[in-house]
Amino acid sequence: MSQYQKIVQLGLFLFMITMGYSEQNQPNVLLILTDDQGYGDLSLHGNPHLETPHLDALGRKSVRFDRFYVNSVCAPSRASILTGRYAVRTGVFSVTRNGEAIKPSEVTLGEAFKSSNYSTSFIGKWHSGTQYPCTPIGQGFDEFFGFTGGHINNYFDATLLRGAEPVKTKGYITDVLTDEAIGFISKKHKQPFFCHVSYNAPHSPYQVPDKYFDKYKQLKLKDKLAATWGMCESIDDNVGRLLKALEEQGLTENTIVLFLTDNGGVEGARFFNAGMKGRKTSTFEGGSRVPLFFHWPKAKWKPKVVEKLTAHIDLFPTLMDLCEITPPKGPKLDGISLVPLLKGESDSWSERVLCTHNGIDEKNRYPGAVRTERYRLNCLLPGPNAGSAAKNLDAQVGAWELYDMKNDPGQKKNLAEQMPEKVAELIKHYEAWIDDTFSEGRSRMPLPVGFSAHNPVSLHASQAFFDEPIRYKSGRGYANDWLTGWDSEKAKVWFEMAVAQDGVYEIGLEYACEADGVTFKVSADQSSCEAKASVALAPEMPIANRVPSNYIDRDWGKLKVGTIKLKKGLTHLKIEAQGNQGKSVVDFKSIALKRLQ
Repeated sequence: MSQYQKIVQLGLFLFMITMGYSEQNQPNVLLILTDDQGYGDLSLHGNPHLETPHLDALGRKSVRFDRFYVNSVCAPSRASILTGRYAVRTGVFSVTRNGEAIKPSEVTLGEAFKSSNYSTSFIGKWHSGTQYPCTPIGQGFDEFFGFTGGHINNYFDATLLRGAEPVKTKGYITDVLTDEAIGFISKKHKQPFFCHVSYNAPHSPYQVPDKYFDKYKQLKLKDKLAATWGMCESIDDNVGRLLKALEEQGLTENTIVLFLTDNGGVEGARFFNAGMKGRKTSTFEGGSRVPLFFHWPKAKWKPKVVEKLTAHIDLFPTLMDLCEITPPKGPKLDGISLVPLLKGESDSWSERVLCTHNGIDEKNRYPGAVRTERYRLNCLLPGPNAGSAAKNLDAQVGAWELYDMKNDPGQKKNLAEQMPEKVAELIKHYEAWIDDTFSEGRSRMPLPVGFSAHNPVSLHASQAFFDEPIRYKSGRGYANDWLTGWDSEKAKVWFEMAVAQDGVYEIGLEYACEADGVTFKVSADQSSCEAKASVALAPEMPIANRVPSNYIDRDWGKLKVGTIKLKKGLTHLKIEAQGNQGKSVVDFKSIALKRLQ
């Protein structure tokens, strides 16, 4: 190399540093995920009332995967997106009661990107574990801003978490999350970024700013539907803001943008579902077929619609390929890279068979489905508990149903009796798949306590075990629910914990009680503390719901109970309400443990 060439190269290098460019040419990644937005909740897919112009435009210039499948409920889908593995393998088999927590031994997208010198941020709904190290910070994300549970009750001026610290926000939550994402991608990073924006809309409760709600009410739609599609249009506007921020920062060319949703639609799917049968929780097509857009201008992919079968488990290996990342050593992936399809090399793509399992508890094998290029085999649960029951209902499972998806995409004609050999073939495939995915064991993980990165740590009512007559207020034990009916001192509440460090822990409770005379006793490892509770009515706090909702925030009573000594390892933390024999109904919300030494 001549002296002149060396001078030119040095000058170019210094210029790049001055302009804030990175020597590393890996692309940025912006992964946008929405909650309970169905395939039909986009005007691009033919919805006659909803307007989503920014997402439509993104879809038209992207590679659109039109036969892309996730789980029919949210937490399992999120686990597969984050790990590239079937959800049950990761420890996720439900949407609540800690059945949604990804095992710390799994390798997530956050950890994989971080290992390759990416700046990583998770913004919005996590729903993959509430206590560290199952939180975003514990799973490889440098920054976290959002909430860890399955839903949040208040979409206006919400209290969210930054890391592990609660912060009060101002404004509508979809706007707030977008502001955070724009702030993150607008930083002058010295390395590429991976930003996962996980909107909680249009999941209930039905809360949306007036301008969106009023627009759809003018169409004489019912309140739930007007709120749902209003939330979808709000998301669309905010996706437009994100894409504009990339453009303003000069990042569009080398940023991979993905858009997808976590399961089939809910309220919107009742009215428009692109001809599909089934909604969220269903093992029919409409329960798990969702949109996926892949856009990366630098790759010069030709915009197209891909109809090959693809799934959530494929995103991890695809992003590793595109970004040329070798992830940390971990469990074997179930997904396969979509790069050949992105490049238009569909002729080399092998025909696939995809299975779906709708997790309910640790044991259930059904409901489930098998999807081939032509057929869908479904196994359903009867009655109102289908898809969301809190206990194993395999004994009630119905007969397998078979549909020809090529000639009957709406699943109107069950061919099971006409094609028993095909049914038997696909059942055999499903049972072998279940045996394989269940082979790594399924159980509720004990709740991790005692990590310095998350101190104090709260354990929530939805994660508790308890005696009768105690019950969940909503009946299901979803996030933010509480225990009620505690009017007997013989009944107890307890938590299974994995204590990370020996120490003295300060104990605090959130509760409600209408009368004096109740003493809370907390015990574990032969150590205990107790304190008398005052009357705490815990009134409901106002929330701007468009329709009545079970999602309720209360101004809970707070009680410092004392301190106990905990030993490292597995233990049970037990809570008793002494002196409560029929005097008052106690409601229990959470217990906090702060390691003092």
